[in-house]
Amino acid sequence: MGMRRKGREMALQVLYSLEYELIEEQQNYQQKLAEITTEFNDKNIIKFAESLLLNVFENLDEINLRIQANSANWSLEQIAKLDRCVLNIAIGELLFTETPAAIIMNEAIEIAKKYCSESSGKFINGVLNAIAKEQ
Repeated sequence: MGMRRKGREMALQVLYSLEYELIEEQQNYQQKLAEITTEFNDKNIIKFAESLLLNVFENLDEINLRIQANSANWSLEQIAKLDRCVLNIAIGELLFTETPAAIIMNEAIEIAKKYCSESSGKFINGVLNAIAKEQ
């Protein structure tokens, strides 16, 4: 598994863990990141995961608007939390980095296949594909 995939998975773990805790994400994500990174000793992976998390936190309103606009008949609350976390990371990367859309979409779908429900990959692909076409 590549460094960037590990970073994306690490960011997903942090975001998902924050979904279930009554803490302020932007203030305490570093603590969660530190807890999760104990299995990784590569500083590049940790830096990449942190950059993805900061991207999500800084642009969450825009990311949520894009999810709403491109997830037909689904409100944010109806989307599974883990699917929403994958989308947050992927959309943040899609909109606010130079990483090619095809790579971001492939990574998000592969991560969804690994961590989410059976139908998540198709849903995530549909949302990301619609957003990529807007770019």
